Amino acid sequence: MATTPRRPTNPKDTAEALFSPRKKEAAPAIERPAIPHTKEMISLRINSDVLAHFQADGPGWQDRMNDALRDAVKRAV
Repeated sequence: MATTPRRPTNPKDTAEALFSPRKKEAAPAIERPAIPHTKEMISLRINSDVLAHFQADGPGWQDRMNDALRDAVKRAV
């Protein structure tokens, strides 16, 4: 059975380890409650024909798409 020596075999390595900068631990993420009725920026992959359908009516297509998704969620519940 191998035992570890009482003193390190290389004192220089031990001294360097004592004076080397320590890695700081990341602060824990703080989860804040979501503010109701706010919009969040995301990346979403959709078919080009679906995008063309919503963009065909001009500006405001993102709001129309959001409303359609909201209606779909209400119907699913």
